[in-house]
Amino acid sequence: MNRDFIETGKWTESPRAFLVERHVADTMRTAHWHDHIEINLLLNGRMTYLFNGRQENVEGGRLVLFWAAIPHQTICVTPDAPLICIYLPLIDFLALRIDKASREAILQGSFVRQQPHDKVSAVVASEWNDQWGLGGELRRQLVFDEVRLMVRRILLDHVDSDGAMPASGIAVDPVVRHTQLLTDLINARFAEKLTLTSLAKLADIHPTTANRAFRDVLGISVMEYLTRYRLARAMQRLAETKESIVQIAHDCGFGSNTRFYDIFRQRAGTTPRKFRLAARSFDAATISPPR
Repeated sequence: MNRDFIETGKWTESPRAFLVERHVADTMRTAHWHDHIEINLLLNGRMTYLFNGRQENVEGGRLVLFWAAIPHQTICVTPDAPLICIYLPLIDFLALRIDKASREAILQGSFVRQQPHDKVSAVVASEWNDQWGLGGELRRQLVFDEVRLMVRRILLDHVDSDGAMPASGIAVDPVVRHTQLLTDLINARFAEKLTLTSLAKLADIHPTTANRAFRDVLGISVMEYLTRYRLARAMQRLAETKESIVQIAHDCGFGSNTRFYDIFRQRAGTTPRKFRLAARSFDAATISPPR
């Protein structure tokens, strides 16, 4: 993976592109975020994500997917565990023919695990990786189509996205607990007028302790996480509803329409209106993967 992306959460080339890659899973020094649906297949071993205020344990051989616009971080990984990562651009995900409830669940922060009876084999996933890396345009198109079908199947089969795996003896560090509590509060109250002081008070933590915990675990400040989370929620509303942009800006806690536009352009690389138009202009039958 692009090293700058790992460290900063931002692509330095080919932004918003479909991508398949294989590497050795490792813990992340900081959280990152990007505007893709991320699909992971750990070929063997186990790893743990801190995602959307929860620890999510992943077992080898079972594919998982989530919306990566929500800051996330791997905090525990089995040594030398091979991992295949697939990045499906949000715009392509929105164009999939899936039911509205499943799409909303992903955009609202669900962490979906593939059902045990429908595991993608390591051979298939490795073939995707090889064909994407070495194949021509037609083979890449085939990989893109197969991944989209696989995502649709997983969401169709998905029954209980909250079924947690046992923690396998992983202890929850107090700093991680502070971070989880704060992210839970942000996820529930992001529409409100929030400050570091008010969030720390709700969590019964000193503001300095709150920010230190966030920086130690996620690599960003509490208020930066709040901004990113508000942006993720706004993108969801733009794609899923016909509500006015002014209303979305207000409901997502940005305070003013001007501030919302400035942050959206800076972080998403486009305006809220253009993002909404793009989200509605794609048809599943005509999408081609970026080259």
